[in-house]
Amino acid sequence: MALISPRKLRYDLYSYSYQEDSKTPLVISVLASLIERTMARNERIAKNCKWSSSKTRVFDCNETPDMTIQSYLERIFRYTRAGPSVYVVAYVYIDRFCELYPEFRIGVRNVHRLLITTIMVASKYVEDMNYRNSYFGRVGGLSRKDMNNLEFEFLFLMKFKLHVNVSVFESYCSHLEREVSIGGGYQIEKTLRCAEEIKTQQRQERRYNNEINGRLLL
Repeated sequence: MALISPRKLRYDLYSYSYQEDSKTPLVISVLASLIERTMARNERIAKNCKWSSSKTRVFDCNETPDMTIQSYLERIFRYTRAGPSVYVVAYVYIDRFCELYPEFRIGVRNVHRLLITTIMVASKYVEDMNYRNSYFGRVGGLSRKDMNNLEFEFLFLMKFKLHVNVSVFESYCSHLEREVSIGGGYQIEKTLRCAEEIKTQQRQERRYNNEINGRLLL
């Protein structure tokens, strides 16, 4: 794997190529690293902070999945082929959610459900074609009922504020670039791409999506 610099990240930002054998997008590793650091910080300050209120505990699970954030995001990409812009928009949603509910803390008990929910909602917002909630549920290790409930609760908790304009999208991409810069580069591979281009490129994925739509790839 090559060392990724902010300059290369900027170059890759608009060059993601949709192919059946496309490798894991760079944004997944950057996002995973950012969330893991957030979780580590929350764990350190947990004793002095109130945790999530009852209405945000919908994301809490009784048993935490035995899977790292990186592996979980890679799994979602492997089975859904959600484009890099989906993960950027999901990151926007997570940030908005945390701003709306400052008492909410991302931790091991809620991070996986929060990720699969925000990625599913972001996919519906960004892409032309999407899998059913039941499929996202299987990918994320949840039942259809749980997935439907998470989506329902998330939409109302967010007050349906899901629109992400180009300037907001680009500002979050820039933030991810700074994450690479601060971290001194990541040992990771590919790529982000612009949300405004996703719909055109997504149509090229239809043949692939039709082949696996409705099939359980687990």
